[in-house]
Amino acid sequence: MNHASSANLNLTLKIWRQAGPTAPGELKTYPLTGISPDMSFLEMLDILNEHLIAKGEEPVAFDHDCREGICGTCGVMINGQAHGPDSATTTCQLHMRRFRDGDTIVIEPWHAKAFPIVRDLVVDRSAFDRIIQSGGYVSVNTGNAPDANTTLVPHHVQQDAMRAAACIGCGACVASCKNASAMLFVSAKVSHLANLPQGQGERSKRVLRMVAAMDAEKFGNCTNTGECEAACPAEIKLTNIAQLNREYIKASLFSTE
Repeated sequence: MNHASSANLNLTLKIWRQAGPTAPGELKTYPLTGISPDMSFLEMLDILNEHLIAKGEEPVAFDHDCREGICGTCGVMINGQAHGPDSATTTCQLHMRRFRDGDTIVIEPWHAKAFPIVRDLVVDRSAFDRIIQSGGYVSVNTGNAPDANTTLVPHHVQQDAMRAAACIGCGACVASCKNASAMLFVSAKVSHLANLPQGQGERSKRVLRMVAAMDAEKFGNCTNTGECEAACPAEIKLTNIAQLNREYIKASLFSTE
């Protein structure tokens, strides 16, 4: 639902500024006028940075890449919500028509010990990369596409795998969780490969290694409050966490890893 008319918006931005990982940080206030409701959220930040540069001030550092809602690199907390108020939407696809003239918007980086701040709104999400490197892959040769297509997969299994594979690894699940848990992310990666025949060879080793890597990165525990699912722009479901728990228990009992 749109809250704003076609008139331009005058806003007050409160943005987390932090010069580096060990520097003290604080919320700084910036008035911003004449913002078109048709702008995306990142375009609005671009306008702010143009104003700051013109005044000789440091622009606000924030992550972005595709700006098409695909990669999730743009993720920030907007008024306490990961990626902002719209469901199944990344920050770059959030538009300023979602806000009202005169609104105050608080913009912060992801909140998680495992995602240390690099600068301002930029965080280091390489912990996710290390979890993937620990086991989120298939090492056997599955052949080219025609060869792989000779392995039949039931439709419902394929659908479950592809829904899990939709995870873009943005970290919204971690940032929105009161415990900074990475269970939704890890469960999506485990479920994706566990449901496909090509992923069976390393099924047990995969879940044990990825959970161990997740724990080593100091992510918190899952208490199934469901905020991760609500914040996920790819709409990854909590049922993946249930599958992860089943996979882990089975692997713990029977794996020789």
